[in-house]
Amino acid sequence: MSAQPRLALLRGINVGGKNLIKMDALKAAFEEMGFTRVKTYIQSGNVIFYAGEADKIKLTKKIEKNLSQKFGYEARVLLLNLAEYRKIIEGAPAGFGDEPEKYRCDVWFLMEGLNAAEVIRNLNPREGVDLVYAGKGAIFTKRLTSQTGKSRLSKINQLPMYQNMTIRNWNTSRKLLEMMGE
Repeated sequence: MSAQPRLALLRGINVGGKNLIKMDALKAAFEEMGFTRVKTYIQSGNVIFYAGEADKIKLTKKIEKNLSQKFGYEARVLLLNLAEYRKIIEGAPAGFGDEPEKYRCDVWFLMEGLNAAEVIRNLNPREGVDLVYAGKGAIFTKRLTSQTGKSRLSKINQLPMYQNMTIRNWNTSRKLLEMMGE
C-alpha cells in the first residue's frame, strides 16, 4: 500500500446540473476499484484514498476509465499525492485567503500540458478587481467580493484551456490538505 494518501480532483461533476454524482456512489466506485481509506469531501468531486499502485499515469487512466463507464460521462481526473498537493498549497502567495470578507480566493489546479505562465498570458484580469498569481501546478486567483460581477476571471470557461484545469475555492483546498494529513 502507498504510504501517502492520494487526492483525485474530478473535473466537471455536479456543476450546473451536469454529470451529477452522489458522493456515496463516488466513494463506492473508488472502493470497487480496490482503493482503501476512501473519503470524499463536498459535492465538487474531491476523493482522498490509498492505492497499492504507485504509477500515477496508470492510476489516473484506471480511475478515468472506471468513472466514465460507471457514471456515463467523460471523466477527467487530476491525481496528486500528499507531497505534490502540499507543495501546491504551500506555494500560495503570502496572505492568500486572509481576507475572506473582501476577496473570493480560488485555486485553479492545472492538468498535464498546462503551465501557469501560459494560462496567465491568456487571461485579461480586470484591474482593481482581479488578482492572479502563478504557482507550481496551479494559479491562485483573488476577486474583490464587492465587484464579483465585474471580474473577468469567470470568462476562463470560454477558453479551450479550461478543459485542462479544475477549480476549488481556498477553503476547500486547505481542508483537503488537512484531511490528507490526518
